[in-house]
Amino acid sequence: MPFVPHTKTDERVMLDAIGVGSIEALFDEIPAELRNGQLVETPTGLSEMSMLRVMSERANQDVIGLSFLGAGAYEHHIPSAVWDLASRGEFLTAYTPYQAEASQGTLQLIYEFQTMMCRLTAMDVSNASVYDGATAMAEAILMAVRANKKSKSKRLLCAGNIHPHYLEACRSIVSNQNIEFEVIPYRDDTGTLDLEYLDTRLSEDFAAMVIAYPNFFGGLEEVDHLTDWAHENSMLVVGVVNPMALGILGPPGEWGEQGADIVVGEAQPFGIPIASGGPYLGYMCCKKTIVRQMPGRIIGRTIDLDGREGFALTLQAREQHIRRAKATSNICTNQGLLVTAATIYLSLLGDNGIHAVASRCHTNMMLLLDKLTQIPGVRLRFDGPVFHEAVVQLPTSAKTILQKVAAENILGGYDLVEVDEGLSDCMLCCVTETKNDEDLSVLTSALAKAIGGHSADL
Repeated sequence: MPFVPHTKTDERVMLDAIGVGSIEALFDEIPAELRNGQLVETPTGLSEMSMLRVMSERANQDVIGLSFLGAGAYEHHIPSAVWDLASRGEFLTAYTPYQAEASQGTLQLIYEFQTMMCRLTAMDVSNASVYDGATAMAEAILMAVRANKKSKSKRLLCAGNIHPHYLEACRSIVSNQNIEFEVIPYRDDTGTLDLEYLDTRLSEDFAAMVIAYPNFFGGLEEVDHLTDWAHENSMLVVGVVNPMALGILGPPGEWGEQGADIVVGEAQPFGIPIASGGPYLGYMCCKKTIVRQMPGRIIGRTIDLDGREGFALTLQAREQHIRRAKATSNICTNQGLLVTAATIYLSLLGDNGIHAVASRCHTNMMLLLDKLTQIPGVRLRFDGPVFHEAVVQLPTSAKTILQKVAAENILGGYDLVEVDEGLSDCMLCCVTETKNDEDLSVLTSALAKAIGGHSADL
């Protein structure tokens, strides 16, 4: 909507109404030393033409030729119809449906999203989404502590190869509730969890185990064994899962004998573009037996008094709807617009389409690894199966090589020194269906050139 500033008269009327002499008096509780004062560095205004030119120049700085980055944000092809439909006014401007009877279209769309996520994960229930994958994991941890009546502790076993940003966000969110993480180390040869370490924790009380699938390094854990072990030791299982991988991998609802209890993750791969750090879309599913502990909203389908099908907010357990002391969360607003895009994306692709995309991602990853490992001094850092990401070890500092490749307008991968100093010569590469054989060859040639040039410099 247009911004219409208040006139001096408007301000005077409002100040008189509340009995305050000036706008500055409204902020008299803020100490003078904490105030900014005048904004002396604010630039003068630009004309529309000049402003558009500046924005265009800055936008061009973000243009790259090829990207093989992943690490939690993935570049997939988005059919044009997804955002053509999601950008329609009834979707783009509509907010969370507080009044169910006035939002049947939105409610049905969210219901379809929930249904698709349940089918994909083989879980009983899905909520209407949360902010992003990291906060979804935090909500799942809080939920697991509440739901596990067998456990008397607020401790969890958490995979050490989960996304480090997820772990950091979760600690920030749950630490004030005295919840503690015991990090399960990963093996140096495979990058997957050290199963022998679990035997040292047999006598301890943990509310849940958190497993990443695939893990941050792209590897695939022995989820059946881990799930059964956790259940045998009275723990709930929280799966943090890339939903695109479920196009070809077994769903968490079928892990082990009983399946995972809570499944969360980032649904950004489903029709959400990568745009300067966002936006993101957290999904959350669980077993029906613990649905009362699920935060957020759940949309249900029903029949009205006249026999007509309708949709309603079946469960709404956040503080805006019930007493704060009874709420399961206060940060669980659903991502309505992104849910719309994801639902349209899943509807367009269907079962076969998701399977085809996931398969192509995996095939491209295998093709790239075959090419890269033919470069002298380049090898796979970890053994074992992967989906569409893998850790590549270089003969020298990954930062140095990646900078040289970036000069060729290519983002070759994620420098893992950011995660572990022991991996300073490693990069995490990701390939999706958006890459073809020529793209893979371009990266291989650029990497070989960068490594060769570095050797010559030495």
